Amino acid sequence: MKDVPIGIGATGGRKEFDSMGTVVVPADRYWGAQTQRSLQHFSIGDDRMPKPLYHVYGYVKKAAALVNAKGGRLEQWRAEAIIKAADEVIAGALDAHFPLYVWQTGSGTQSNMNVNEVIANRAIQLLGGALGEQDPIHPNEHVNLGQSSNDSFPTAMHIATVLAIDDEMLPSLDRFATAIEAKANDWMDVVKTGRTHLQDAVPLTVGQEWSGYAAQVRDAMEVVRCSLNGLYRLACGGTAVGTGLNAPEGFSVDIAKSIADLTGKAFVTAPNKFAAQGSLDAMVATIAGVKGLAVALMKIANDMRWAASGPRCGLGELLLPQNEPGSSIMPGKVNPTQCEAMMMVCIQVIGEENAVTLAGGQGNFELNAMRPIIINNALHSIRIIGDMCDRMRTYSIEGAQLNRGRIDASVGQSLMLVTALSPVVGYDNAAHIAELANADGSTLKEAALKSGKVDEKTFDDMVDPRKLAGKGVQGA
Repeated sequence: MKDVPIGIGATGGRKEFDSMGTVVVPADRYWGAQTQRSLQHFSIGDDRMPKPLYHVYGYVKKAAALVNAKGGRLEQWRAEAIIKAADEVIAGALDAHFPLYVWQTGSGTQSNMNVNEVIANRAIQLLGGALGEQDPIHPNEHVNLGQSSNDSFPTAMHIATVLAIDDEMLPSLDRFATAIEAKANDWMDVVKTGRTHLQDAVPLTVGQEWSGYAAQVRDAMEVVRCSLNGLYRLACGGTAVGTGLNAPEGFSVDIAKSIADLTGKAFVTAPNKFAAQGSLDAMVATIAGVKGLAVALMKIANDMRWAASGPRCGLGELLLPQNEPGSSIMPGKVNPTQCEAMMMVCIQVIGEENAVTLAGGQGNFELNAMRPIIINNALHSIRIIGDMCDRMRTYSIEGAQLNRGRIDASVGQSLMLVTALSPVVGYDNAAHIAELANADGSTLKEAALKSGKVDEKTFDDMVDPRKLAGKGVQGA
């Protein structure tokens, strides 16, 4: 077959081969023929397969080498070379050798082979051999021993998603919720006007309102945390279609245990490999949980920017840190930029989850062949949610303050305090009092006394904003 020189830089090229023939690859890269073919055939956009997926693929290949060596199917010296190379993959030391695009074969075969080729060539180099010879380490026969792309790729997807959520996103969200809870505690006695339908409602405290934000985040976190149970079940050992062909007996259990030991996570072999490989339901469920987080975070960010609207002609009750100028033409303008960024992140996550859902429903028979888009969207969503929570916590929530003058004035002007009079004068009479105050611009107390339906002492006893805010307010 004719040589295929693709993207060869100043370092020149070397010949690599696969079952289809010879391909020229960059001399300074560890990848082989199948990776190079993918670069030629799928150079679509700028979207590359996420590096964290490759890092955890190192765990899969390391675990396989350990299990195969223990079972006598792989010589110890070969296994040790593969393990050393896999450790470099895990550490990110070989990131430059994983160039493939997201838009590739739906099974992820080319990314699996990218890992196999890089580990094989690096192991060959460690053993003093020549790159491209596939000897004494073969990418398929040794690195991929007992595996298929069809079971190893979803295994890597699950590991990458668990690590991203458990080690990065959830800790960020915990810090975020903790910061909100601190503000809620500080502001528990600050009575404010409640709002429903963006209209005045009965009072509550700022702390009560913010405790709701924290509870939203905590509840959404728990949904995500529970969804990880499905991701702990690994497909490895099912090989091509779930039957385990060419994998030795017990391989699925052994490799899952090895991966669990290496990562410190509760991974186990999937009880049904046909479900594990024919679907990606666990990924769909987890990313649906991440979308739930986005919904909660969008509500919080939107409330904060409404409360901070102004400074003079809006609600103006919340004072956000002034991080940067807000306008190129209006001097002195400062915008709620962290809230806006959060809302955009949430919109992006919701869109990516929709794509994951659609892709998850495209499995055919024994394989879901929409894997790259699912793992790309999943890891991207998890990353930006976690990063955004850290930024908003640091640059918005922790430095937020209250405009007590504006808050207290709004409470004093609220007509919905009349709700407290309903038990005394009845709903209709209370409504008429509010309508009278609104019509002539009088205070609620003036309108109530003018109506003749209530005396001053009764009004003062009943219409106390602190009492109306209920539990959680000292002295209420």
